[in-house]
Amino acid sequence: MSEIIFKGSRIHFSVEGQGEKMPLVLLHGFLEDSSIWEPIVKELQKERQIICIDLPGHGKSEGLAKEHNMRLMAEVVREVLKALETQDISIAGHSMGGYVSLEFLKNFPMMVKSIMLINSTPIDDTVERRKIRERSVKLVGKNKEAYISMAITNLFPKESKENFAKEIENLESRAIKMNTENVQAALIGMKNRMDYSEILKNFSGQKIIAAGEQDPMIEISQIEQISTLCNCEFYIMKNGHNSYIEDMNSLRTIKHFID
Repeated sequence: MSEIIFKGSRIHFSVEGQGEKMPLVLLHGFLEDSSIWEPIVKELQKERQIICIDLPGHGKSEGLAKEHNMRLMAEVVREVLKALETQDISIAGHSMGGYVSLEFLKNFPMMVKSIMLINSTPIDDTVERRKIRERSVKLVGKNKEAYISMAITNLFPKESKENFAKEIENLESRAIKMNTENVQAALIGMKNRMDYSEILKNFSGQKIIAAGEQDPMIEISQIEQISTLCNCEFYIMKNGHNSYIEDMNSLRTIKHFID
């Protein structure tokens, strides 16, 4: 792992591999860290450079503010790329990492050649979803451990909870190490994000959406419709929201299609 200092906080990242393909930035989701990509990195580093970043307040990266909004996190990605002297990239993000990828596309469009959303969406939160995030911020303040356990477990359909019990336990154990304030900062940032549909639709480069057929967070027919409206390549993966655990083989195959 390497690090930069951004706004006085340490931001950790890793760089692996080399090859002729465009460098690929991988961004994890809420309550995750860059280690979720390890199986994919081992495969893809044979053909390209892979840059994995711990977003603010996650993994080994320190928090930056009371709200980790998408713009702030996109700026973190830009600063890492500046440190690496990397100009052109492909970018892929899981869930919250997809939101950050879209914000990066909005602010630094000339750098992005391909974008992939994994169990993510370009649309903003509904009014009801925003209320849920507001309640979650309060719950985290009262009992962070209970919230994290519930939030992660609820992402998996029943069969996945049984088949990937160890992986879920490992994910929870890493997430519980997060500071309460950083969990809340990410929740607030996601609640306040904008709708990126037009930005994605107008992007002329390669764009991919990969969705879980049983994802409890994103209804499969809705995201397929959004994919069509935004002229994206669309792939359906097995099981729920965490495809990097539940359908790694399909996800690995799809990533080979990036540029």
